[in-house]
Amino acid sequence: MSIKPSNNGRRCAFTPTLAQSKRVVLQRSKPQSVKTRARWRLSLLIAACALWLHFDAARAFAAQAPAGRRPNVVLIVTDDQGYGDLGCTGNPVLKTPNLDRLHRESVRLANFHVDPTCSPTRAALMTGRYSTRTGVWHTVMGRNMPRPEERMMPQVFADNGYATAIFGKWHLGDNFPFRPQDRGFQEVLIHGGGGVGQIPDYWGNDYVDDTYLHNARPRKFTGYCTDVFFAEATRFIEAHRHQPFFVYLPTNAPHAPYRVPDEWSAPYKSQVGSDAELAMFYGMIANIDHNVGQLRQRLDELGLADNTLLIFMTDNGTARGATFTDNRGNDGKLVSGYSAGMRGRKGSPYEGGHRVPCFLYWPAGKLTGGRDVGGLAAHLDLLPTLIDLCRLEEPKRIAFDGISLWGALAGSATIPADRILLAHHQELPEPETHRFASVMQGAWRLILRNDLGEGAKPAVELYRLNDDPGQTRNIAAEHRAIATRLRRAYDKLWDEFAAKFDQPAEIVIGHDGQNPVELTCFEWHSSQQWHQSAVMRALPTNGYWAIRVDRAGKYELTLRRWPPEADAPITAAIAGGRAIPADQARLRVGPFDEQRPVGPTTRAVVFNLSLPAGPTRLETWFTAGDQDSRGAYYVTVRRLEAN
Repeated sequence: MSIKPSNNGRRCAFTPTLAQSKRVVLQRSKPQSVKTRARWRLSLLIAACALWLHFDAARAFAAQAPAGRRPNVVLIVTDDQGYGDLGCTGNPVLKTPNLDRLHRESVRLANFHVDPTCSPTRAALMTGRYSTRTGVWHTVMGRNMPRPEERMMPQVFADNGYATAIFGKWHLGDNFPFRPQDRGFQEVLIHGGGGVGQIPDYWGNDYVDDTYLHNARPRKFTGYCTDVFFAEATRFIEAHRHQPFFVYLPTNAPHAPYRVPDEWSAPYKSQVGSDAELAMFYGMIANIDHNVGQLRQRLDELGLADNTLLIFMTDNGTARGATFTDNRGNDGKLVSGYSAGMRGRKGSPYEGGHRVPCFLYWPAGKLTGGRDVGGLAAHLDLLPTLIDLCRLEEPKRIAFDGISLWGALAGSATIPADRILLAHHQELPEPETHRFASVMQGAWRLILRNDLGEGAKPAVELYRLNDDPGQTRNIAAEHRAIATRLRRAYDKLWDEFAAKFDQPAEIVIGHDGQNPVELTCFEWHSSQQWHQSAVMRALPTNGYWAIRVDRAGKYELTLRRWPPEADAPITAAIAGGRAIPADQARLRVGPFDEQRPVGPTTRAVVFNLSLPAGPTRLETWFTAGDQDSRGAYYVTVRRLEAN
């Protein structure tokens, strides 16, 4: 069984498409034998039945969908909130009344899966394709950017006349051609990187009264980050209420660092003992819940609630309420929190790492009533499903890995029981086969792990969730045929992914779409750097940027230790950071390799050079004799003139 969907997997995962049925009917040729005519009559009968099933399913769905204006879509994705981090999924401490109400009123994908970490989930969600296929398998190191040729959800909506906007976390590239405005969003309000306070974010942001990028320009806001993103999304909805809109609302909360006004965390401090982090984590979710309630109220006041498809989901397993502390799935000590009985957490191949809630609510489309839809579903199904639900024109030449779930949501069909899905965790410069993977089919979970030491064979574990929801008893030896079949499906898919592992997503410089370009060490290949605290610690680390020069010409490259808005000397210690030794700055881009002096008050070192068009590497150093060196954490690249 291949993991890839069948050719009819997008439009009709449940019955043949009309075109396929027609192909059967039209396969008549010249005079035929009696046996041939009999076979043809049987084919015609099968085709007729397929057509009837197709139109019957279509009628069932069409009867529920409104005939007028296409639905608005609001897609809410929270960060690091697991399946058990909701009151409606059994959390005994956390109070989420608004999300509980949404759960009661929605159609729920009860067996819904994502990738175990942030960027991969977002890449699959936006493209309808496995994240690794798009070039995304990490959250940093230039491996968090889907290749430019990938067609994305906001582009599909924009091409169909929708007003499109994002408010919150993008985490799929901070430079051209990977930014949200390059991918179809018409209004953009985001923080940089993968979280507030991470390296590409505006320096000093700490969740309250921060500066975010609004349509590519820094803009100061007042208030807590989640409140700001929901308020601005509401403003956009009010301004575009007379046309269909697609609002993507991916919050950075409750991702670490755990910060929230005391009014939200205080109710939990007495309930979680000495675990102050968990109280903050729950407070961040309670604040999200409050904002969801306010948004729904405003949609109702505007008369938009009935024809707005509201979707709530999360991006991976919990970061806090987990049974096992090791995010690779290794057994560890019990921690506070609630995991809904699932093993694993964010990053884990076990169920707790990638099974998350997903609610869809659309009164005009009859997606209501608190009904569960069983069968394996995933983030990569949402784009094909939305194309059907919103009656969008399907983009050409896209081979979705996901399938449309419209029949299952409408209650006219079921998700194929033999469907196979993959969730795996990489976070490496180059992917490794059999690394923290879960191959899923029905209740079966094949777990592949390669973390057992050099020379050891990958571990193969098999679980059946019907009997063992906590994945505690490995039954691979008892069901070798099933384990072998699922592993072969994994290997087939891996071979497809591997064909493009050597094609990095290159940041483009010198293009009119973004000039200048601000590079940060967040995108360094060969070195992992996430948070602004790494810049303050100034450890002796370095890496390179994979870039593509769009136009040959003269360029100015400016090397900094601190970002432009901090405007501090390269060697200085600011905001509690560490001073560094540096008397030389070095730049290497293709054949260009030169040094410039660094003085005690030097804030930036500027190089002017000519660059040919094409792909290359950009590398930098701050050095002082034989002492430890480090790269320039921030580099501005400006095209001065083109040849």
